[in-house]
Amino acid sequence: MLVLSRKKGETIVIQDNIELTVLGVEGDTVRLGIKAPREVEIFRKEVYLSIQESNVESAAPAASDFERLMQQMRIKMPVSKNE
Repeated sequence: MLVLSRKKGETIVIQDNIELTVLGVEGDTVRLGIKAPREVEIFRKEVYLSIQESNVESAAPAASDFERLMQQMRIKMPVSKNE
């Protein structure tokens, strides 16, 4: 992790197209301004983690869906007499 010290009004540039500017410091809170292209998604970490968790949950099939699919497969697949 790169650690930098900045004062109010000072800016950090990332890859020529993202700027982070310290807007203010009040106690333990730092206000940052972020200037970036529209296609760059910017999230607070807790929001980003919540989105990731929701994506994982929505991609996982429910157990009942899986059981229903297995039942449908048994119905459609004829059983061989050799088994």
